[in-house]
Amino acid sequence: MDKTASHYTVSWIHQIAEIPKESWEPLAQPLTTPFFEWDWLHNLESSGSATGKAGWMPCHLTVWRDRTLVAAAPLYLKGHSYGEFVFDHQFADLSERLGVSYYPKLLGMSPFTPAEGYRFLIAPDEDEDQLLRLMVAEIDHFCDRNQISSCHFLYVQPEWQARLQQCGFSPWRHHNYIWHNDQYGSFDDYLKAFNANQRRNIKRERKAMAKSGLTLKTLTGDEIPRALFPLMYRFYENTCDKFGWWGSKYLTKRFFEQLYSTYRHRVVFVAAYPESSHDDRHPVGMSFCLTKGDRLYGRYWGSHNEIDCLHFNVCYYQPIEWAIDHNIKVFDPGAGGRHKKRRGFPATPNVSLHRFYSSRLSKIILPYLQQVNEMEEREVAAINEDLPFSRQESRPNS
Repeated sequence: MDKTASHYTVSWIHQIAEIPKESWEPLAQPLTTPFFEWDWLHNLESSGSATGKAGWMPCHLTVWRDRTLVAAAPLYLKGHSYGEFVFDHQFADLSERLGVSYYPKLLGMSPFTPAEGYRFLIAPDEDEDQLLRLMVAEIDHFCDRNQISSCHFLYVQPEWQARLQQCGFSPWRHHNYIWHNDQYGSFDDYLKAFNANQRRNIKRERKAMAKSGLTLKTLTGDEIPRALFPLMYRFYENTCDKFGWWGSKYLTKRFFEQLYSTYRHRVVFVAAYPESSHDDRHPVGMSFCLTKGDRLYGRYWGSHNEIDCLHFNVCYYQPIEWAIDHNIKVFDPGAGGRHKKRRGFPATPNVSLHRFYSSRLSKIILPYLQQVNEMEEREVAAINEDLPFSRQESRPNS
């Protein structure tokens, strides 16, 4: 531990297992996102999914008052840019042409999880502004003494964004496709928001399950048989393999298996069964979501065979129906896919924050980001002008 003030010490931790769960959780539980809770991050590391060997070396910054953890920043030293879903490969190419080493870089996010919510974890009874300045200064010092080219915080919490920009971090705007619950009483209420043509399309896609002889079940927490967790890995693996190099297969089988004992209270599986099946352990396809409070997050899906409209039902329609029934306000279905907007997911802005310690990189990249951000704002507006909602209905906010 390094002394930084009379009442604080800082420490860089290379395994979250070094931090007691009971110390970490009071900082993570108040967040709306589940992706910075101790069990989730520990599972990523202990399963071999987020490790130095995989190019994700844990390098978590912690701040202590005596023996009490008062602040933490989940951070990783990255030897590549895979698994982030904020594509900065052009910055790495520019760095190489300039003779600047882009990797390793310091990254703040929950690995492989393009879901909004990153911020420093700070105890509510502490001086947040003081700790934020302390932590940013320590990150700058760490990067300087270790010749780290840059620091990046991805999918940051909107309320936290302004604080970091005041500390000199530059924003890069992106968007995801996010569903918002407009106080719907049922899925039929939700359908009424669409124009007539798209309403018919969604009804047809929903009916496709019965035509294929399938029944959908939503299973949560202790309802989920243990066998579904390794099966979810097989579905995830199959889906990733279909896309070859772009398949983004980062998680190990052990990661999914460990979820049963450590994290099933947050898991929501939407599983498709043959109508004749009486065994919850053998679905033909399944999606994997997480929930916390009034939020639902779609993560992965897969199936044994190609089945018409199965993807739309287990990844979008059935989770939306479950979300309405359980008073979920926001459903983030996961990365990518303009096809989401046709099913009621408007483009919703999010931001990553960046600091480049090379003056040559900063002089080129920061003006470029300003131009890109203006273009991104126009793209979001254009996408949301083309949503398939009834002209009589109020459009979702972008």
